[in-house]
Amino acid sequence: MSESNATSLPHLPSSLLQSQTQSSWVAQQKVTETKQIIYKSDVMMQLMKMIERVAPSQASVLVMGESGTGKELIARAIHDKSNRRNKPFVAINCGALRETLLESELFGHEKGSFTGAYNRKIGLAEAANGGTLFLDEIGELPLAIQAKLLRFIQEGEIYRVGGKDPIKVDIRLVCATNRELDQEVMRGNFREDLFYRINTIVVSAPPLRRRKEDIPVLVNYFLSSGNSFMNRGKSIDEEAMKIMVKYEWPGNIRELQNACERLQILSEGHMIMVNDLPEGIRNPEVMEDSMEFDPSVPLYDLEKKYILKALAHYGGNKTQAAQGLGITIKTLYNKLHEYGEFEKYAVHSKPMKD
Repeated sequence: MSESNATSLPHLPSSLLQSQTQSSWVAQQKVTETKQIIYKSDVMMQLMKMIERVAPSQASVLVMGESGTGKELIARAIHDKSNRRNKPFVAINCGALRETLLESELFGHEKGSFTGAYNRKIGLAEAANGGTLFLDEIGELPLAIQAKLLRFIQEGEIYRVGGKDPIKVDIRLVCATNRELDQEVMRGNFREDLFYRINTIVVSAPPLRRRKEDIPVLVNYFLSSGNSFMNRGKSIDEEAMKIMVKYEWPGNIRELQNACERLQILSEGHMIMVNDLPEGIRNPEVMEDSMEFDPSVPLYDLEKKYILKALAHYGGNKTQAAQGLGITIKTLYNKLHEYGEFEKYAVHSKPMKD
């Protein structure tokens, strides 16, 4: 998911709330659904109240949160509750593109402005005119692009790459990051003036371990709406659900969704039992203790092996591997170049799982 694809939650079907046979976990609980966000926990209720207050304003919003917590869903909720709801919502992942491509994607370019620019291109900022521009992983922006973004925010106008005339653009800016941007400012990796421009209002996306009440309804939702059409509608044993709730989910909603999709496909029968759960979820302490320090194995080799295993697990799909590892696609590209493995994974071997 980019982060958004992995955690996007369409409307909760009414059958999920009404069916007693599917799971008593859902039927017995009051579940709130705001657009694409499903929740019942107090911490999420407080977050949604914050969104209700923030949305009608024109203030820039910074969404903070760990990878996989659904920061784009929060950005969409802000847009959908704003006066700009009937205008475009445009999202760009700042960590997924090289600097040379990022400027063109964000601001557009004129025909002939660089090799390969055969036609004029409208940038995403211009495409969002009147609506909301969502910059995910803004902490990954190169300093040169940060300066141009700051000018855009201050002046309300952009210059296409190779263009000489300013173009007025009216957008509401929502940004997201899993980095501590104030620390990045101190390290010189993020402009202080830009930091204060984008964090007029800060909203925090809570990790799944802080909203455990939401896990049962999310599990049942994912089981009813996963990719495996033939295996939809599976229910989960009460003891298995307790284990799912107890687990800390370091990858947050994205990890939970992936786990549910695997259970949906691989578990036998209509009821998911404790033994169907992966060992790492059933016995996380055992998994943690099983790795002992080996002075003969440097961290570099361990990291390389783990990253390549993730790529093998996802059939060479770099986007999904990065999401599963909890790193940005840009970081994964850099690591593959460092290992001399980039060409091997230039094209993934099987289609990306939705």
